[in-house]
Amino acid sequence: MPAATASAAVPGGATQRFVLEQSIQADWWALFESPRLNALIEKAFAANPNVEAAQAALRAAQENVYAQRGFFFPTIQAGYTPSRTKLAGNLGGNSPGIQGNGSVISTFQGTPASEGGTAPFNGPVIYNFHTAQLTVGFVPDVFGANRRQVESLEAQAKAQQFQLEATRITLASNIVAAAIQDALLRQQIATTTAMIDANVAMVELASRQLKAGYASRLDLAVQENALAQARQLLPPLRKQFEQNRDLMRTLIGAVQDEEVPAFELGALRLPEELPLTLPSQLVEQRPDVRAAEALLQAASAEVGVARAARLPQFSIDATLGGAASHIGQMFWNSGKFFDLALGITQPLFAGGTLLHRERAATEALRQAAAQYRSTVITAFQNVADTLHAIQTDAEALQAAAEVTDTAKTALDLTQRQHQRGYLDRLALIGAQQTYRQAQLNLAQAQATRLGDTAALFQALGGGWWDRASNEPTVAQTTADRANP
Repeated sequence: MPAATASAAVPGGATQRFVLEQSIQADWWALFESPRLNALIEKAFAANPNVEAAQAALRAAQENVYAQRGFFFPTIQAGYTPSRTKLAGNLGGNSPGIQGNGSVISTFQGTPASEGGTAPFNGPVIYNFHTAQLTVGFVPDVFGANRRQVESLEAQAKAQQFQLEATRITLASNIVAAAIQDALLRQQIATTTAMIDANVAMVELASRQLKAGYASRLDLAVQENALAQARQLLPPLRKQFEQNRDLMRTLIGAVQDEEVPAFELGALRLPEELPLTLPSQLVEQRPDVRAAEALLQAASAEVGVARAARLPQFSIDATLGGAASHIGQMFWNSGKFFDLALGITQPLFAGGTLLHRERAATEALRQAAAQYRSTVITAFQNVADTLHAIQTDAEALQAAAEVTDTAKTALDLTQRQHQRGYLDRLALIGAQQTYRQAQLNLAQAQATRLGDTAALFQALGGGWWDRASNEPTVAQTTADRANP
């Protein structure tokens, strides 16, 4: 790459120099020195729904990590079960309604069987029973299934964090692009309007000359055609302008009747020093590359989880409690009880389910590895494309400035020769249209150079790491809240 770009003596035509390994500031858009642009981006960070959704997704991923870490500890549960039971008295045998000598304990009428009488019915019995117990369960992570699951969830949370950074960078880049487009369309509309006004004046002049006999009907028709062509350019520009304003409102999370600031190409300063990052650093800086790396790590951990599911599973359970018919007697020595159990389970046959799940996880790992390589290659392409665009943009702006200068000179000469009668009206109209078109192309070249400069900051990662080193990230804030 050349050390510097071409230059032109127009706004936004300064020479840009590439500085190897220069740090990228987190608020790189401030290099354009536009307070309106800075305020718009800050407002978007606070109100854009996509940023809010990415923050919520990150917090949810962090909470899933904390939840999975809980499986490293035993579970403790306390239970209390009061019951009231009514037993039928005609169950026979030594049911609660019959004494050992056969007499019936009942409030019903009857003569005891020992006295020669019969007892037609045994009396029902109603009694209370209370049980309280403490249960402790623990699943030892013998083969690392839980460790790998935690690793997978942590990697997914890391991917969500980088997704949040990518969302912020993309949002800032889109707002910068919309602001540049707003400035470009304003200048194009102003140039086109000036072109229309000039043609209206020329039509009026040709009409007066026709009436005075100094111009033909053909001269008037040619001038009217030039006016119609100029007017035809204006509606599409106004359409693009309003749609771009709608886009700006959407990016900042505002409704469509909210006012947004206006921008001018001359008010946006072109950064003269551009960072240039080594490929090894680029892999560490791009949020999409880091997110793909985290997803690769998560896929690797899922292979370990699937493999551990085919190995023996261990569990330890213990129960301690008391039971009695009266609540105050539950923890007497006669009412206490305990239970201690060790469980070992080895899957023997599951129809190939566990084996194929492990194979599926292995293939998912290969997929994540391929996607990671694709993301890295695309990142290199983005940077290379942007660097080439910046070089050619400078050359295009230089050429557009030269064309505009020569077109202006040609228009001035044509106007003087037309006034002296050496050139006809067609030559004058052609010179005017050439100059106005050169102005439009110049504005487009200025805007393109500004836009590709912003694209370079985005392609190099946007400097999120500098902001993260000074400000707590959403992930850090969530972690502090969960672990005070």
